[in-house]
Amino acid sequence: MSDPIRLLDIRAEALSSDEVLAAVSDPTAGGTALFIGTVRNHDQSKPVDRLSYEAHPDALKQLRLVAERICADPAVTALAAVHRIGDLKIGDAAVVVAVAAAHRDVAFAACRQLIDDLKSEVPIWKHQHFTDGASEWVGAH
Repeated sequence: MSDPIRLLDIRAEALSSDEVLAAVSDPTAGGTALFIGTVRNHDQSKPVDRLSYEAHPDALKQLRLVAERICADPAVTALAAVHRIGDLKIGDAAVVVAVAAAHRDVAFAACRQLIDDLKSEVPIWKHQHFTDGASEWVGAH
């Protein structure tokens, strides 16, 4: 049996949803769920100009722990997650995750759990830069 964790990365280069979908492609999967998190132009009614992400040196190790926990469900066929670091502009993909499973309900639930756990547990921090010149760090736990 092959490892269901097909792709995990934290990188400065632009992200590709095609790469993530290809990574989870599997003939046993009846459903694949994909989530793409993009940089939006506002946060809590404040206009955002751009943002940057930084990751702790152990972030990839923590991402693997999250992925392993999701893949503990034997119905999960394949999983992939890639997060971007560095400077991003409005509309850029910041994170792309996908889960393939035998059935759609498992794929949807596991993909949701993957992105939620990634956001809450993996030490990646967002630095938002607002159009008025102010900035703030988000997710620094």
